[in-house]
This record gives sequence, structure tokens and C-alpha cells, in this order.
Amino acid sequence: MLLLSNPTIRLLFVAQVLYMSCIVIGFTLLSLIGLQLSPVAGAATAPLALMLLATLLVVQPLSRFMQQKGRRAGLLAGAVSGTLGALVIFAGVMLASFWLVCLGSALIGPFAASSNFFRFTAQDAVGLGDKGKAASYVLGGGVVAALIAPSLGLWSRNALVVPFAGSFLMMAALGLAVIVILLFLKNPAQAAVATRQPGLAGALLKRPLVRAAVAITAAGHGIMVLVMNATPLAMQFCSFGVDDTAMVIQWHVLGMFLPGFLSGPLVDRFGSRRVALAGVVLLLSSMALALSDVAFLNFLVASVLLGAGWNLMMVAGTTLLGEGHTPEERGAAQGLMELGNGSVGAFGALASGALIAGTGWSAVNLGIVPVLAVAMLVLASASLPRLRTAEGD
Repeated sequence: MLLLSNPTIRLLFVAQVLYMSCIVIGFTLLSLIGLQLSPVAGAATAPLALMLLATLLVVQPLSRFMQQKGRRAGLLAGAVSGTLGALVIFAGVMLASFWLVCLGSALIGPFAASSNFFRFTAQDAVGLGDKGKAASYVLGGGVVAALIAPSLGLWSRNALVVPFAGSFLMMAALGLAVIVILLFLKNPAQAAVATRQPGLAGALLKRPLVRAAVAITAAGHGIMVLVMNATPLAMQFCSFGVDDTAMVIQWHVLGMFLPGFLSGPLVDRFGSRRVALAGVVLLLSSMALALSDVAFLNFLVASVLLGAGWNLMMVAGTTLLGEGHTPEERGAAQGLMELGNGSVGAFGALASGALIAGTGWSAVNLGIVPVLAVAMLVLASASLPRLRTAEGD
């Protein structure tokens, strides 16, 4: 099995477990802390939105940096920033400072940005026929995180006098562990470094496969962030407790990453298009279930389907992207994809709080329909031939 035989993928799998444990704690608690500390209810998801905005601002410079200096340097820089961010959030919770919580969340952004390159780093370390499996196995580390992170977060929330402060010390410890793991990572063989081309991003977006790949992952990621951020608030408004919310988030993360052990092989066998379409079906099913009732079971199953749809679209889009650019364009193309993910994710995080406060849970779920429609139109317009290089575009 590739996960066991490839040392780079093993290390990245462990790093993904630790990183996703941080994120599960953050997504479970930050909206609730924001609701307690923010000056207005509509700003409850502002810390998460700032985290995603910082991810958006950092991702392209980080991609260029890794193209020049290697993957390990960029991944380590992100992990250091995330560890510091968790400590700042801890201080904000201790001092009841909404602005410190926002600052710390923004510092986690580079950690999130760097972790997005775990799957690309894994693909660099394998042959052409194993690209889908490499990406999905690394993403599969989230399964372990889903099993351990909620318990860690809930156990540590009352470890100190101020509720939830201990959870963010736990986040900092997990971030430090990521730093240690990444120190053992060897840079995979790097593609030749291209001279910087000012119009390269625009040229890449003119290619149907690149355009479709970016649209697929951005749609899946944006929808996941929109609904996932709103879920803890919706459950609180429906009188569910923190333990119920933690269980739903845990199953959501399982839904995000458990399919990773299948989605990569499915992409390698059936192609990115069919797997992306399957992801769309799962996301629409999640929406239908969420709209049907606000019972606990509906929240839980809809969250699982939401996570599974995200996984299929993420793995399909990531693999499709590699077919539309040359090795020298790798940094620009991957940065472009993460820019799209970050842009839509930041908007989704901001919109979720406003929609929940203003129009309710139904509006959040109905908001996914136009996003999926646009992504499917772009995918349908992509040319049929599978491109291995940019030649002929």
C-alpha cells in the first residue's frame, strides 16, 4: 500500500492528522467563542473568516516560495505561524478580547495555506499513475483527527479556569508537533524553476482543464466552509448543546476524510469528471436533508454527506489540475487553485454568520445551488482530451 511504502506520504499523513486536529477544535469552538465575545451577533464567524482571508492572501506567495525554496521550508513556516496563532487565541480567550481572538485566527491562516500543499507534496513523491491515491491518502489523515480531536477539544476546554482556553493551548501543542514532523520531511524532486511570467495566471485560466479544476475545488470548498461554519450556530439556535455540536463536527470531519481512501483510486480508475459529479450529488443530498428538518440526526447525516461531497470534489479537482500545466508552471497553477479555494472559503465564512443571523439555516443551504451550477457549467465546457502538458493550448 502506497501509504505504508512511501516515507513522504507517511510523514504527510501524520502531519495531516495533527493539523486537522487543530482545525477541528477551531471549527468546533471559534464560532461559539465569537458569538460570546463579538460586539454584534452577525460577526460571530469573523474569526474563522479572518483565518480564511489570511489563507487567501498567503497562498500564492507561499506557492512561489515553495517553487523556489522547496516544500519543507514553506510547510514549516506555515506550521510556526499556526502555533503562534493558537497561543494568541488562548490569550484572547483568557482576556475576553474578541480582537485578539481575531488576530490569532488570522495567524492560523498561513498554517491552513501551507497544509493545502500537503496533497501536492504527496503527488510530487509518486509516479503518474498514483497521483490520485497520493492526494487522497494524505487527506485521509483527517479520519484519525476526526476520531481524536473532538475528545481532545472537549477534554481540554475545562482544563483551565476560563472555559475553552485550554483547548487553544492544546491547538498550540498540536501545531508544535507538526513542526517536529516536518523537520523530518525530505523535499521531493523539484520541477525546474521557471522564470516568473507576469501573465501566467491569466494564461492558465484560459485552459479549459485548469479552469474546470479550479472551479470544482473552489465550489466544493466554499460550500463546505459556508455550511460547516453555520452548523454550530444553527445547532445552538435550535437548543443543542456543545457536546451535540462536537459530535456533529466529528462526523462531518469523518465524512470529509474517510472517503479519501476510495476517492483517489476512483479518480485514477474512472477519471476526475465522474468523481466530481458524484461529489455534486452528495452535496445536493446534504442540502435536501438539512432543509427537511432541524432534528439532531438531520444535522449529523447532512454534515457527513457535506464532508464526503467536499472530498470527492477536492481530490477530483486536484488531480485534474495536474493534467493542464507543465512542471515549470506547477507553483503558479497550484497557487491559483488555492487562491480560488481561499477566496470562496473566506466569502462563505463571512456569509454564513450573516445568513444565519439574518435569514436562517434554510438560506445557508439554498446558497449552495448557484455555486454548484456555475462549477458544473465550467466543467461541462472543459475540452474532453486529457492534457499532460500545456502544449497545444
